[in-house]
Amino acid sequence: MLAPTADWLRQRLAGPLRLQAVEEDAVPQGLTSAAVLVPIIERPQGLTVLFTQRTAHLNDHAGQVSFPGGRCEETDPSPVFTALRETEEEIGLDPALVEVLGLLPEYRTGTGFSVTPVVGLVRPPFELAPDSFEVAEVFETPLAFLLDPANHQRHSMEIGGIVRHYYAMPYEGYFIWGATAGMLVSLRRLLYEE
Repeated sequence: MLAPTADWLRQRLAGPLRLQAVEEDAVPQGLTSAAVLVPIIERPQGLTVLFTQRTAHLNDHAGQVSFPGGRCEETDPSPVFTALRETEEEIGLDPALVEVLGLLPEYRTGTGFSVTPVVGLVRPPFELAPDSFEVAEVFETPLAFLLDPANHQRHSMEIGGIVRHYYAMPYEGYFIWGATAGMLVSLRRLLYEE
């Protein structure tokens, strides 16, 4: 598999694309709308994906690796607006530096969220100012690693008597799993038309 380039991503995400969504097991009704940015960084050595590690004291998804984003506010005109607004609030990335390439299918979580992933391309240089209340760390992982199916693991756990299945992509001490990994699987399926 060749390493993806920014131009290849633009081409693959242009126009109408059909994709079967990847969802978590046992999705509840009455979901809360949310949006996240899948920030793909154009580095000289290749494309990377920027992640946040959430702080350990948060009520939702404490300590987990995630994309920047959050709940849609009633005043947000679109999921793209929500993703860019939340990203700026969480890590200080200026929305003007993000080239929005497209949307992945809605991702429904077992924790009650309907998430719209917004794929965006970011060209350095940029400065980040992570919100220390929400974000413990910001790091990047090569996109080629994340798109390689050899790095996609399937796991399961029992929660409240129900066995839940999820994807995981461990990388250099980081455990990328659950909804975040599922959205990356959606991105791979979209890019390679599986």
